[in-house]
Amino acid sequence: MKSLLTSAALWITFVVGLSAAAASGAVLDGTAKNLATYGGIALSLVAGSRIARKEPVKSFLSSRPVLWFLFLLNGAVAAFCAVAVDGTQGLMAAVGMGSVSLGAGFGLLPMRRGKPQPERV
Repeated sequence: MKSLLTSAALWITFVVGLSAAAASGAVLDGTAKNLATYGGIALSLVAGSRIARKEPVKSFLSSRPVLWFLFLLNGAVAAFCAVAVDGTQGLMAAVGMGSVSLGAGFGLLPMRRGKPQPERV
């Protein structure tokens, strides 16, 4: 019961954070808009990272087909943003999507599991 309530609270917090980040421009102006947007982004990042560590989502995100999808799609979007979007916004979008693509790519690399080799003198 405790796990169900914790999961529900995390998902609600995640959705509230995304809503605040996406919809604050329609309701607020100026500094309040920026504060709500950045606060919503931070809230959704914290809640989303906590959700991603829980078991059903963690095993799904670490599966090879999902990692390949994230690697290829985000790499293509990064290349598209670098070419199609002008200025700093395009550069930052390309860097952000490229970092997600690289993270998924590193997840695809085989892990070496063995005894550590003794150091040679």
